[in-house]
Amino acid sequence: MTVVDAGPFTNARERSSQANDVEVAAEPGGSPQASQPPTSGALHVVPMIGLEWSQAIEQWGGEDATTPAGNRRAWLHRAPESQVLALYRTISETDRDVPAPWWLRALAAGTLPGRADGFVVEDRVTKLLSARPGWVYVPWAVPGDSGYWEYVPSERRLTAPGVPTTLLLTDRHGGWIDVVAVHSGDTPPPPVAVAGLADLRANLARIESLAPTQ
Repeated sequence: MTVVDAGPFTNARERSSQANDVEVAAEPGGSPQASQPPTSGALHVVPMIGLEWSQAIEQWGGEDATTPAGNRRAWLHRAPESQVLALYRTISETDRDVPAPWWLRALAAGTLPGRADGFVVEDRVTKLLSARPGWVYVPWAVPGDSGYWEYVPSERRLTAPGVPTTLLLTDRHGGWIDVVAVHSGDTPPPPVAVAGLADLRANLARIESLAPTQ
């Protein structure tokens, strides 16, 4: 957080002392910016960690990406892994549901060795699905997320508006892949866990033929 002293300065010695006490805030990966003290009022404490995290996950044009690799445009994809993990752990102390990609949640939990391992999973899934007709990558999800894939032909089996069969990456199990069957309405069925890329490859035809749930 940034501490801003809003009290008036009375002399040069106080100005020097107050200036040394001002906390420095920085954007992720950017240059520190000293907080500017107002000239009047009481002492204020301005929280900065939420703003810093929103800047860290900003993907800057990732909405046009056609693969997860093209969606890796945020600070958290490029900054040193230790800094990313430290910032995520700090913000998670105040908000357990803070938006973050699946690989970062797994990394923080100790179930994924490193960020690069998460990128490898994303890229291998992309390679497999891009070779199959009907699968479309959707880059926009919650902020900071890696996106997901939809099997568009599955919508033909619906008799009412709904959502096609969806494949997304997850930290909830070590296979890292979940599938949500095509369904009508706003309430999705429970996700089906896929035990890794080999299991996905072996069962892709069955996934593509999942029946709609109501």
